[in-house]
Amino acid sequence: MKKYFLLLTFCLLLFSCENKSKVEKAVEKIPVKLKVIRFDKAFFESKPQDLQNLKAKYPFFFPEGNDDKVWLDKMQNPLWRELHQEVEKKYPNFDTQTSDIELLFKHFKYYFPETILPDVYTVIAEMDYNNKVIYANDKMVIALELYLGKDHKFYQFPEYLKQNFEPRQLLPDIVSNFSLRKIPPPSDKTLLSQMIYYGKQLYLKDLTLPNYTDAEKIGYTPKHIAWCKENESYMWRYFIDKELLYNSDSKLPGRFITLAPFSKFYLEIDNESPGRVGTWIGWQIVRSYMDNNEVSLQEMLKMDTKELFEKSKYKPKKNE
Repeated sequence: MKKYFLLLTFCLLLFSCENKSKVEKAVEKIPVKLKVIRFDKAFFESKPQDLQNLKAKYPFFFPEGNDDKVWLDKMQNPLWRELHQEVEKKYPNFDTQTSDIELLFKHFKYYFPETILPDVYTVIAEMDYNNKVIYANDKMVIALELYLGKDHKFYQFPEYLKQNFEPRQLLPDIVSNFSLRKIPPPSDKTLLSQMIYYGKQLYLKDLTLPNYTDAEKIGYTPKHIAWCKENESYMWRYFIDKELLYNSDSKLPGRFITLAPFSKFYLEIDNESPGRVGTWIGWQIVRSYMDNNEVSLQEMLKMDTKELFEKSKYKPKKNE
C-alpha cells in the first residue's frame, strides 16, 4: 500500500510538471536581472557627516527646498531609528524578494516586451499606504515600512488597511502600480467604467501572479472572497435595479470602488461586505469577456468600457 501511495504521488508530480503551462515555461526563459539598492540601509547606517555624500549619490531622494536639518533629524530621531531596526529584522537581506520580483518582471516582459527593467530602491518612508510602491520607468521605489506584517506594533491603522501590510502583498502592489502605464484611465466617470478599469488591473494580476489566490490579488481575506461569491447575483441585481452602472454620481466610487472597511449599499448587509465590491464585480466582467472572446491582453486593456461589457456575456452566478 505504501509503495502504491508513493508511486501515485510520483505520477501526480510528474503529471503536474508536464502540464505546466506553455506560458509559464516561456516566462521562465526570459532573462531578467534587477539591481536592488537598499537606500533604507544607506540612509540610516550613515553618520550626519555623510549626508552630503548621500545627497550626491541619491539626488532624487533629496528634493530641493528641504533644509539639511530635515534629513539630519530623520537620521538621528529615535523613533525613525527604531523603525529602521524593525525593517532590518524583517529584511536583513532582500534576496528572496528580489527573486520574486524578477519572476514578476519576466511575466511583464512576456506580455509587454518593451518593459524597461528598473533599478529597485528600498526605502523607509512616511507610511503612506497609497504609495507603497512607485514604479516610474527606470526606477521602482518600495516602502518597506509597510510590509512588516499586519500585526506589527507600529501600525495604528484600521484592520482593512493593515491586512495588506503583509510581505506577500508586495507583488500585487507592484502590479497595481505597473498597470497605471498599461491601462488607459476610464473615458468617463460612470460606475461601470471604474469597475471595468479596476477589473482590468485585477485580470492583469491573474496572468502575472499565477501562484496567488484571488484574495491576495485584490487584498481581501478569504472570507471576503466567499462573501462576494455568495452575494454576486444580489449585488448585480442591486446595481441594475438602482440604475447605478451608467451613473456618474461622485459618491459612487467611495461606496463601491475605493479603499473602505465595507461597501455602502445602505442596507443591513453593509457591515458584512468588504469594501470595493465594485472592483470585484468588474473583475468578473473582464474575466467573462476574456473567456468568451479571442483577443490579446493588450487589446483588452485598451478596449472601451461599453464594448467590453456588451461582449462579455457576463451573468452572475445565481444564489443557491
